Amino acid sequence: MAQEQQVLFAGFGGQGVISMGQFLTHLAMHTGKEVSCALSYGAEMRGGTANCLVTISDEEISSPLTENPMTAIIMNRPSLDRFEDKVKPHGTLVLNSSMVDRLPARDDVEVLQMPVNLIADQLGTARVANMVLLGAFVEKQGLMDIDKALDYLEVVFKGKKEAVIAKNKEAFLVGVEYARKEWK
Repeated sequence: MAQEQQVLFAGFGGQGVISMGQFLTHLAMHTGKEVSCALSYGAEMRGGTANCLVTISDEEISSPLTENPMTAIIMNRPSLDRFEDKVKPHGTLVLNSSMVDRLPARDDVEVLQMPVNLIADQLGTARVANMVLLGAFVEKQGLMDIDKALDYLEVVFKGKKEAVIAKNKEAFLVGVEYARKEWK
């Protein structure tokens, strides 16, 4: 049976939830994995709910959807309220503690917290909060060599200004370092 990993990204529109999912999809493809990405938007884009389910596998993916992902990356409290019970037992909840003001009620999941918005503000722009969290997640999961991920970030951000690419790389690396120090 194929080794599959499902990762749910959830938050408000405008928090970069879809971008995180798309970037992870591209990273996984770059490493030769089979991958699918299913996007869901609320009634409004910016400020409405958004989520993205990424499935990564060593073999062909039979269905891109699941009711119970192994991991959920949660950018805000309403998303935790909505998806906490969906994560498989012994799965992982990754929380943006800047916008999630409670811990999960469950004791059968690993909980990783990170003050993503605070860290992004310290970098000078809230717009890179998603890349901070994605860098930490990629490092924690050991999904890809970090240098290769940074090289591929330029491909994903092709057409963007060099300063935008540089700031996103910086944010990604700050997330990587956070995971190395705090999520051992």
